[in-house]
Amino acid sequence: MKIIAVVGMAGSGKSEFSGLFDKNYTRIRFGDITDELIRKKGLDINEENEKKIREALRKEYGMEAYAKLNLPRIEEAVQKSNVVIDGLYSWEEYILLKNKYGKNLVIVAIYAPPEMRYERLNDREIRPLTSEQSRGRDRIEIENLNKAPPIAMADYTVLNVGTLYDLKDKFDQFIEWLREEDEQ
Repeated sequence: MKIIAVVGMAGSGKSEFSGLFDKNYTRIRFGDITDELIRKKGLDINEENEKKIREALRKEYGMEAYAKLNLPRIEEAVQKSNVVIDGLYSWEEYILLKNKYGKNLVIVAIYAPPEMRYERLNDREIRPLTSEQSRGRDRIEIENLNKAPPIAMADYTVLNVGTLYDLKDKFDQFIEWLREEDEQ
């Protein structure tokens, strides 16, 4: 059983990378909790509403909110397959999952320079952000969400500065690295 948690700043390519895993992995996107609550409340999915829900969840459940709330989904999934987590955010989430799963948890950091990420975020179809919104989100995620420590503690880092084809090649390199780690 492997749990691969993909970490990185907004626009780095976490979802693209997570989407490359095959049917032997169940994909769990931590942000789905936010989207589900927004829909349940009858709100539009946008940056403002997402931020309100994220902050409310962290106020109620602590900084490890998304790991706590997704734990039943993870537990169910690991009974049937490996798991890929798209978007582990905080240090507290990392600690909760590392304490529970130990060496079975592998952290993969996806890195892209800020200006490249801001351009990607501006161009994406779902939840686009302006450069100003992206900079503000970076600041909040680094200063308030403890997002940098899980990135710093990654077991493997992918530099995502090319095309989707290049990212697929880097994904294949990661899978090879993972196989080699399993053999040791």
